[in-house]
Amino acid sequence: MNRDEVPNWILALDKESVEFIRKFVMNSGSLKNMADIYNVSYPTVRAKLDSLIKKIELNSKKDDVEFVKMIKNLVIDERISLDTAKLIIDKYKNERSDV
Repeated sequence: MNRDEVPNWILALDKESVEFIRKFVMNSGSLKNMADIYNVSYPTVRAKLDSLIKKIELNSKKDDVEFVKMIKNLVIDERISLDTAKLIIDKYKNERSDV
């Protein structure tokens, strides 16, 4: 696969997320093994996987512009609230449609 063929959802992931995916695959998708590797509880690993799934889903949508993806990722990373993100995205989309 050439670099230009790498899907956007992969490019949007941070190093830690890519490493989590690698370990997950190498352990045949066993969350129990992942909990042992990271020395955390099963629910903690499940939460990490759920967060990663959300990131991949968000970055797989082709209609979202980069700014909207960034705002959605801030929600997933719990850096801003969902309500704040909605306000920002609505304002952004309204201003873009006015142009």
